Amino acid sequence: MRIGRVTVGALVAALLAAFFTVAPAHAADGQISGLAGKCVDVAGANSASGTPVQLYDCNGTNAQRWSNPGDGTLRALGKCLDVVDRSTADGAAVQLWDCTGGPNQQWVVTGAHDIVNPAANKCLDVRDNNSANATRLQIWTCTGGGNQKWNAPAAGGGGGGNPSGFVVSEAQFNQMFPNRNGFYTYSGLVQALSSYPGFANTGSDTVKRQEAAAFLANVSHETGGLVYVVEQNTANYSHYCDWGQPYGCPAGQSAYYGRGPLQLSWNFNYKAAGDALGIDLLDNPWLVQNDAAVAWRTGLWFWNTSTGAGSMTSHDAMVNQAGFGQTIRTINGSLECDGRNPGQVQSRVDAYQRFTSILGVSAGGNLYC
Repeated sequence: MRIGRVTVGALVAALLAAFFTVAPAHAADGQISGLAGKCVDVAGANSASGTPVQLYDCNGTNAQRWSNPGDGTLRALGKCLDVVDRSTADGAAVQLWDCTGGPNQQWVVTGAHDIVNPAANKCLDVRDNNSANATRLQIWTCTGGGNQKWNAPAAGGGGGGNPSGFVVSEAQFNQMFPNRNGFYTYSGLVQALSSYPGFANTGSDTVKRQEAAAFLANVSHETGGLVYVVEQNTANYSHYCDWGQPYGCPAGQSAYYGRGPLQLSWNFNYKAAGDALGIDLLDNPWLVQNDAAVAWRTGLWFWNTSTGAGSMTSHDAMVNQAGFGQTIRTINGSLECDGRNPGQVQSRVDAYQRFTSILGVSAGGNLYC
């Protein structure tokens, strides 16, 4: 049950939000507006493949008229918004290119006003937070800064959909967790999604739903159906301080017990999660039990970044269709997999199959570890 027993490798700290935020202007006539009220623009209104995409004063021309046809692409002048050379690196420029259906042309417009390339798990970004005309656009690790906030045309073709943008609706969430603790709010989960915008947003619609079901199934197992916020066995609390770490346990010997949807524990995990999320959890671990969005973010941090006891992150296991069993191995494989505790494994699988049924998708293969 303790993901905290697994030592987490070094993580690159997430970038902090930009120094100022800008309320994007409302999109009109297919414009995508953002920093300083300026628009996403195809340089020189040139429809040739390879033309740079930049920030520019909104002018209502076809160079700024973008469509969101509902297939994951954003289109202008008959071509697609494209990440140069299929790069997933911070700073990779974007351009106009013939539509190919490739992952470097897939974009998710989130309810938080991010435009995310799921393959890179990065956001459309104005280079150097520079609002000058002709500033090149790029992809960058999502920070929540004003240079990554956009108002874009709504996707066409859909039939209503979920206003939150998450593949699990609030009604489905409530169906999954009928007895949940009021602390675990749906709004807290939706708010936390912006920290890892590739989560449940990568691959086909089936894969997105399978990943959401897999995450929530493991969460259900760890928390008794979202009933428990903190670890119930208080006798374990003093165990989770590793004084061998150079930063020690500034919140106290017994402060790093399991909390939240995946029961984050150990001082080194609080340190790593806090560094990645830009929150001081080492000095204030109680945030995980007092702030629903922070709690959900720690669960998503582990899911999306840690290989835990396995060989891949849980996110990669579902996106690459390695199977639900690999998520169990990552989270608690050293205690449950390979016949160590088949009852616990079965509990997770049962929850996953129940949740995929609620979401109307198959569970896929490789359910066990």
